[in-house]
Amino acid sequence: MGGLRELAASFVVPGPAGVALRDRLRVSEADAAVLAELGVFLGSLAAGDLAERSRQGLAHDAASWAVRKRELTGKSSARWAGSITKGSHDQWALARRGQAAHMAWLRGQIALIEARLARPLGARADKREGLARGYASRGEWHAKSRRLHTLKDRLAVVEADWKAGRVHVVRGGKRLARVRHHLAAAGLDEAAWRQRWRAERMFLAADGESGKRFGNETLRVTDTGRVSIRLPAPLAHLANAPHGRYVLDATVAFQHRGQEWRDRIIAHRAVAYRIHHDPLSGRWYLTASWQRAAVPVLSLEAALAQGVVGVDMNDDHLAAWHLDVHGNPIGEPRRYFYDLTGTAAHRDAQIRHALTRLLHHTQRCGAAAIAIEDLDFIDGTSREKHGRNKRFRRLLSRFPTAKLRARLVSMAAEQNVAVVAVDPAYTSRWGAQHWQKPLTTKTRKTSRHDAASIAVGRRALGHPIRRRMTPPHVDQSDRGGHRTIQAGPDTRRREETRPRIPGPRARSGPPDAERKRATRTSNTVRDVRSDQAWVQDPLLLIDEER
Repeated sequence: MGGLRELAASFVVPGPAGVALRDRLRVSEADAAVLAELGVFLGSLAAGDLAERSRQGLAHDAASWAVRKRELTGKSSARWAGSITKGSHDQWALARRGQAAHMAWLRGQIALIEARLARPLGARADKREGLARGYASRGEWHAKSRRLHTLKDRLAVVEADWKAGRVHVVRGGKRLARVRHHLAAAGLDEAAWRQRWRAERMFLAADGESGKRFGNETLRVTDTGRVSIRLPAPLAHLANAPHGRYVLDATVAFQHRGQEWRDRIIAHRAVAYRIHHDPLSGRWYLTASWQRAAVPVLSLEAALAQGVVGVDMNDDHLAAWHLDVHGNPIGEPRRYFYDLTGTAAHRDAQIRHALTRLLHHTQRCGAAAIAIEDLDFIDGTSREKHGRNKRFRRLLSRFPTAKLRARLVSMAAEQNVAVVAVDPAYTSRWGAQHWQKPLTTKTRKTSRHDAASIAVGRRALGHPIRRRMTPPHVDQSDRGGHRTIQAGPDTRRREETRPRIPGPRARSGPPDAERKRATRTSNTVRDVRSDQAWVQDPLLLIDEER
């Protein structure tokens, strides 16, 4: 079929490289006051160090890093200085990657608008020729030409910052900083905003260190859940334990993966901790994180040895169907619904619940792999690509492709289930074409999404999406022969009967009626010899024998 793009090969998604656990700290008023004072003090040091790192730009090297750490050591301690400088370096690098992504997006938007401006008004897109559609009206064309100049100006500014090594970072978040000028619209007063701003700019994070007691000397958590902090020199008067440490009254008990965390700190392996304050609920949280050892990625053949569960991701549910190693659907289709409205915590809980049910279904089926589409809608939510279809663009914008995939990979790794990513091209279209109608019965209505899950699973298994039809009856054209396997995967209408070729089906058969009519002597022609007879073309017989 012309115009189809080349499909990417399926692959097993690597497992997560790190682990993060979070538990609530039920601190007392005294503990909360000490944590707030410590967080604000270290946050001011982190802000100054980030500003210095941003001023250095591309001229930063190991020597300048050592100078910054030495200056911070005198104001706090060596370990706090190391955590602050490393955090500044990581934040600058993150801003640098975001700058590169923004620059690439601007270039893509400029190229797309230029291509549409070059087309006549109302011109349709031509995918085969690679031509974009034209704008609908002269007014829209003029508005887009002005937007083109705006995007070019933005691109020039970003490119200048990129060459100079300048980044723009707001500690506490740009969104919260803008809320300061629109407090009434956000439903906040200045005191509430100030409290949130101070909480976001706190710095209470310490990297782990293997070989030290319980894996972290600065922010230590024992196997019994007791939390103690090494205070910097200016705040040593707040210590309530020897060696300038402050021990919290609250304890932590990680319910999820608690044994894994406990085994790690007992062996004095590195664990990083971060304390975070949520001013909306007035709660304090402790997050523990560490890196996992690199595990060899399971081969595709080994992951699919026991079949696969194909999954079609949608805006409101996951459609799943279990397939055996031959690509045949087994059992009934499953649908796992979730609601993406509401707060971010609600959406995250909905996704976790749906993925948990999917993993339990996979284990009950006996499969060891889940096949999903390798979707990415980052470049597909612009108005230039989908026009005035605001509903569809809103659907793509809120579709949790990255979050759902990351959640699935991390949760599947704990259940020893592999995740296979496949090319998403044409899965919904071909699945509905080849599987929706044959699998629909009087008691089961197969949806387009259910059929797409079969297409995803078959592509992961390496089978073509099209199904093999049963041979026709003996009284039909091919006399019991298979008619679908004769066609290649790029042949249109390959699951229908073969086109009728004039002529007999065998040497002993009578001539075809169409051939007889084509060679029959006309009664109106008087000059044709009456003894003219019909002669079979030997080339047709050779083609039929093939």
